[in-house]
Amino acid sequence: MAHHHHHGEGHTTCVRLVPIFNHLSDEQMDLIAASAHTRKVSKNELLFRVGEKDDTLYIISSGRIRIYQLNESGREQTIRILNPGDFTGEVAIFQSDKRHHSYALAALDTTVCMIRKADLDNHLDNYPEITRRILADVTRRLQVSEKQTTQVGIENVASRIVAFLADYVVDENNHTFVDLPMTRKDLASYLGTTPETISRKFSALEEQDLIRQHAKNRIEIMDLDELLFSVE
Repeated sequence: MAHHHHHGEGHTTCVRLVPIFNHLSDEQMDLIAASAHTRKVSKNELLFRVGEKDDTLYIISSGRIRIYQLNESGREQTIRILNPGDFTGEVAIFQSDKRHHSYALAALDTTVCMIRKADLDNHLDNYPEITRRILADVTRRLQVSEKQTTQVGIENVASRIVAFLADYVVDENNHTFVDLPMTRKDLASYLGTTPETISRKFSALEEQDLIRQHAKNRIEIMDLDELLFSVE
């Protein structure tokens, strides 16, 4: 028995990471973990591509996955960045047409846990709470996506950047920081603009003493109200 537990250990950790499963008991999580498979995806390798048939729930165990689509002119539009504990593939599970509508690329060396639809259906029947949690997560994501669409609709790139920063603010000892959840290049693609424009806008905000750029992806916000007011 101990041997079996050891065998599924990596999967259990992976299942434990995900908010949709972490309300379950250890035994229940072990059951789900037993049906999971692990896959390693190297940096810049595709996990799946548009049009591929699939019926798998993918859980990011470590690393980072970038979900993107190609627009009419063939440019990549970043849709989402998946970090450890995030999942994708729920569409394949709930819809009958199990084809991917986007690309999933490993932004770093990434380990993914995969659960097939047949196995997942059993788990959903046994633990209906999982379904509620998946729906809650997907709904929240739709709201973010609608917000993103609205933001891209705003002509002014500066307003989009500021709105994005405001969404990711954390306070640390009376200092307000934003740790960008993606690279500048992906941020540009996410906000529907170019990396050059992002850099220019950040520099302009820095010159106005509204922000200070720290290490790679860390931005200090000097005064959030003033920053929000600057783009009214």
